[in-house]
Amino acid sequence: MADRDPTYQADCLFCRIVADEIPSDRVFEDGQVIVFRDINPRAPTHVLAIPRRHVRSAASLTHADGDLLAALFGALHWVARELGLDDYRIVSNVGAGAGQSVFHLHFHLLGGRPMTWPPG
Repeated sequence: MADRDPTYQADCLFCRIVADEIPSDRVFEDGQVIVFRDINPRAPTHVLAIPRRHVRSAASLTHADGDLLAALFGALHWVARELGLDDYRIVSNVGAGAGQSVFHLHFHLLGGRPMTWPPG
């Protein structure tokens, strides 16, 4: 692949989605972010927003990542509007004990049904 991001990790599912090695049902993409439908949805609307560059989790972010976070949340806001959601939940798990199963930063956007609290 010619212009692969230098942070690409071959063993990372989401890096492989970014590189188009694994297909995804994309609902938004730009130079920094891809948003695609979750293959195992937990709500009528369940999408994942990921950065194109590999970041292990929210715990790996620094102050220098402010623009990336703005891009991720801007994309989520746009997708929620496009999908007609007024009420929705955004979640990011950090670590296996919290439910993170893919170690590439991602945010779940869930909507289309009432959400309960606490979630876990």
